[in-house]
Order: sequence, then structure tokens, then C-alpha cells
Amino acid sequence: MFKRTSAEWERRAGRPSVAIYLDIKILYVKLCEDDRTGAPMARRTEGEDDDRIDRLLAEWRAERPELDAAAMAVVGRLLSIGRRLEARANAVLRPLGLHYTDLDVLATLRRGGRPYRRTPTELRDSVLITSGAMTACLDRLERDGLITRIADPNDRRSSAAALTGEGRKLIDKAIAVRFAEAADSLSGLSAAEGARLAALLKKLGRTLGPPADEP
Repeated sequence: MFKRTSAEWERRAGRPSVAIYLDIKILYVKLCEDDRTGAPMARRTEGEDDDRIDRLLAEWRAERPELDAAAMAVVGRLLSIGRRLEARANAVLRPLGLHYTDLDVLATLRRGGRPYRRTPTELRDSVLITSGAMTACLDRLERDGLITRIADPNDRRSSAAALTGEGRKLIDKAIAVRFAEAADSLSGLSAAEGARLAALLKKLGRTLGPPADEP
């Protein structure tokens, strides 16, 4: 779809397609450049971030009025919000010695109920991180004594991951902290608005398809 749009722009503007692509990338870089460190994010409020994105889009509309910036008004905000939500999650989990990817794996094991065990396939189908990141995460959690690996008697190459006693205690504490932080992050929306947003994001996710590392 993007290639067809670029070709259309090329015909209309008489410019190489790569130049059009770079124009869009410049907008993305501008949205990202102030989010690389924690300090600027801490100083900026949500209203200021929205004003910044509105300003960038207005500048592009003035400089390149033939480009439709409507989609970037959504995508740009999603990219910015995603980084801020991740930073918030890591901030509340840091005192517990966890990263949000650690929490994702531990929570997947915990919410399945006794014996708090998942096969590699079940983990891949449930966690919200890439398979490569999950492997590194499992190694780290095992070193910290939060999970143990149990060999599959039918497949020596495979082993399930299971919570240890310490792992269960930690995830029960951490998940309560995480849920409270998530609720706080949506405090500016009504319950109805939150439900509507969740439905729209679910719809958007379906149209985008699975992540690149998934089949």
C-alpha cells in the first residue's frame, strides 16, 4: 500500500519516491529525538507532547500540503505513548528488580494457574515480547531463581518453564503494582472511553497482522 502511494506522489510531485519516504522518516525522527533519555520525558507533560505533534503536523501541511498527515496524527501519538507507557512500567517495577519483559513472562506463568508451568510454545503464544527476547529473559529469570526449567521427557531438546516459590511471591506483588500503574495511566479517560479505545486498538492490531517475528 505504501509503495503505491509513493508512486502516486512521484507522479504528482515529479520527485523520486525515496525523497517522499525520507520526508515521512523526518517526521518520525522529530517525534523520537526528545524521547531517547528519561530527563526530557520527565519534564514534558502529555499536553505539551500533543501540542508538539500538532505543531509538527501543521508544519508538514504547510510545507507539503499534498501529503495526507491524518494517519501520522495517530501513528505518531501511538509511537510516543508506547515509549512513555514502557518507561512508566519500568519505573514502578525497578524497585522490585524487574523489567517489564520479566514481568510479562512471570505473569504468563502465574495466570495459567497450578502448576504455574508453560511449554516454550505456550509462552510464545502468550507473551508480548519477541522469541529472542523471551529466551534471554528466561535465562535471566532462571539465574535469579524465579523460574526453573523442567525437561520434557518426550523431547530432550525442549524444556518447560515453571515458577519457583520465590518467583510466585514476586509476581503476585509485582502484578498488583503493574495493574495499579496501568489504571493510573488511563485516569484521564472515562471507563467508556477506555473501553472504546481498547476496542479500536484491537481492531488496529488485527489490520496490522502479527509482529514480524511471528508466523
